[in-house]
Amino acid sequence: MKRITVLGGGSWGTAVAMSLASKGLDVRLWDIDKAHVQSMIEERENKKFLPGAPFPPSLTVCTEEAAAVEGSRVVIFAVPAQFFRSALEAALPLLNKDMIIVNVAKGIEIGSLCRLSEIAGELIPDNRYVVVSGPSHAEEVCKGLPTTLVAASKDRKAAEEIQELFISDVLRVYTNDDVIGVELGGALKNIIALGAGISDGLGYGDNTKAALMTRGLAEIKRLGVAMGAKPETFSGLSGIGDLIVTCTSMHSRNRRCGIMIGQGTDKKTAIEKVGMVVEGIYTCEAAHEMAVKFGVDMPIVSGIYQILNENRNAGDAVRELMSRKRKHEAEPDFITRNSL
Repeated sequence: MKRITVLGGGSWGTAVAMSLASKGLDVRLWDIDKAHVQSMIEERENKKFLPGAPFPPSLTVCTEEAAAVEGSRVVIFAVPAQFFRSALEAALPLLNKDMIIVNVAKGIEIGSLCRLSEIAGELIPDNRYVVVSGPSHAEEVCKGLPTTLVAASKDRKAAEEIQELFISDVLRVYTNDDVIGVELGGALKNIIALGAGISDGLGYGDNTKAALMTRGLAEIKRLGVAMGAKPETFSGLSGIGDLIVTCTSMHSRNRRCGIMIGQGTDKKTAIEKVGMVVEGIYTCEAAHEMAVKFGVDMPIVSGIYQILNENRNAGDAVRELMSRKRKHEAEPDFITRNSL
């Protein structure tokens, strides 16, 4: 059996580990929170994030990171995007160039504006790197409900190896070589999910949410194309697929956080009530800066940014979006600095 390591015992990392272990693979799971690790060892489930989902027999929870990584062919990072750099740096002494490094987090590093593959390119340039993304709530994957994912890499063989590793009778995996598009689709949809939640919290209906999702996807595509992504990627699993599931489900922490903000709860309190990292909060800050950097028109992202960071009244932001200058739906996908 192949030994697989999953670093990060949150809901998604645990669900990935359980899915792989259910195939009989030797899976090692580790988390930096020692109390959480001990609880998973004793209870044989992740009671903190996925209660009621018992671990398969071949899933081993490790107290030491070195023990989890030793002898592994594939090391999967399942930590929040803002901690990916520090987690990778900490693991560097344990990694070798023959390992395939997989990242399942969705986000953009604030400050540097780096995509997570760019961080990996800085720190582990000799390793093959694969990003796994798509519409996949941990709460459903751990129960074995049918799910589809995409494995993206510049190295086709690496993507295909991860496809074969993850695929099962309840998990279908496609491959893609557009790492930029897959990463941006997975990261930026969290911002639109926050907006969808805010819309729900304000009491708006399905029409409003459909508008946010559709025009939000147009903004994601604009930025993606400006950054070198393939436009067709955003019609796939990590684009519209992930956007649909995150904007419509109560499993979505971003949508739940947005609902509370739309109802008048302040951002800090809403995040605390969710009880998990709300990636869209950070990604919105990064995307706002990236829109300026690449000269891309992103009015929905800008409006959500103002609500989150400038105390903009959510209702006023919606009214401003609705009263913008009239335009053709199929105008060019992005606006360059020279045309502003």
